[in-house]
Amino acid sequence: MPAFMSEYDLKTTVTETDEDGLNRVEQALGLGSGVEIVEALERLHPADFSDQFEQLTDSQREELIVRAPELITSDVLAELEDEVVEDILPLISAEKLAVDLAEMDNDDALQIIEEMEDAQREDVMEALEPADRAQLEASLSFDDETIGRLMQREFVAAPEFWTVGDTIDHMRETGEALPDLFFNIYVVDTKFIPIGYVPVSRLMRADRKVRLDEVMEDLIVTISQEQDQEEAAYLFEKYHLISAPVVDDAGRIVGMMTVDDIIYIIQEENKEDILALAGVSDAGLTDTATSIVKSRAPWLFVNLATAVLASLVIAQFDYAISEIVALAILMPIVASMGGNAGTQALAVAVRALSERDLTSQTAKRAVKREALAATIIGLIFAVVLAGIAFIWFGDPTLALVAFLAMIVNHVFAGLAGILVPLGLKKFGADPAVASSVFVTTVTDVVGFFAFLGTAVLLLL
Repeated sequence: MPAFMSEYDLKTTVTETDEDGLNRVEQALGLGSGVEIVEALERLHPADFSDQFEQLTDSQREELIVRAPELITSDVLAELEDEVVEDILPLISAEKLAVDLAEMDNDDALQIIEEMEDAQREDVMEALEPADRAQLEASLSFDDETIGRLMQREFVAAPEFWTVGDTIDHMRETGEALPDLFFNIYVVDTKFIPIGYVPVSRLMRADRKVRLDEVMEDLIVTISQEQDQEEAAYLFEKYHLISAPVVDDAGRIVGMMTVDDIIYIIQEENKEDILALAGVSDAGLTDTATSIVKSRAPWLFVNLATAVLASLVIAQFDYAISEIVALAILMPIVASMGGNAGTQALAVAVRALSERDLTSQTAKRAVKREALAATIIGLIFAVVLAGIAFIWFGDPTLALVAFLAMIVNHVFAGLAGILVPLGLKKFGADPAVASSVFVTTVTDVVGFFAFLGTAVLLLL
């Protein structure tokens, strides 16, 4: 019997805040035996325990696993962050891991397998039952972030000529082989190709003698096992799916995706895009300062190079700045406003691309709209900056320079914010990864050049 209560036995499971739970875990570590530690923590819900376990130090986690290994159940492993799983796997025996993986859904078990070192993975796979091992090996044969890698290989399918009673009796006889969580029974033809589905709620309300093809719904979509996870998430969002069958090249059902898996994918994709826009990677609980430096420094070097490029533009007008000091005061305002405007346009464009709202058919209209919006915003803030420049320095020509430069930079910023991610997408690159560097470069270079170039023409 697992140390933690079943996820369905919520009445007897303790849930508490992270702070209270962390104190509870740390206090348990001060107890004498492993049995006492288990007794103190076994009533915590696996999700709460995993959150608090992640906040422990490396030494505390190791101590807890050594003294009370039974607390690290399959439910807990499924809840832990990947970097924490990777950190603790060497502390757990291959035999225990094999037992835990056998209790998990295929997709959860695969995530644990992926975090193992090669030697440990071989030991664990050897300790698994042949059927479980075959399923995991089949999943590992697919590329990362494809549905074949992520799908649940446990599903419920029935032929169209079965009755509701036949289906219910079959599920009762199948017992533990059923998925832990499923919403639909997939109706298949003689070639095992899905032709429809029956929601479990409808099955339970129907008469036992009714055939499945009389109560089934037509399939909205099927997902290929070779399909990218982001494409699958888009289909779930577009058609408001709760689950969908996964098919092989011949159209036969081989697995399913459920909404809980898709939520995880959406969260991961959104997190990846947000971090990529900032040019950083995720800093997990187990990451060191050295690993953080290695992930962030390359992008900072790229930013340094673009900053040098902008400085070279300024250097071409150093004589103008030396003669008119006011230029040095107003110049950063123009560049900064353009940079912020470009970032706004970029964030909207990347989001629209990820949601398939910005496509080749809508791109022309979107670019026109962004150019018009950028011009209007540029005019608004050009008037404001020109007024500030005139009040500050009392020079109408300098105010005109600020006015013109602000409009030019805003227009270029808006266009760069949408054209750069569109261009990267067209060439097969991820718009979220490199767009910010290019947009910042455009706004800085154009901002300085427009302001200083106009100043030379009108003031010198």
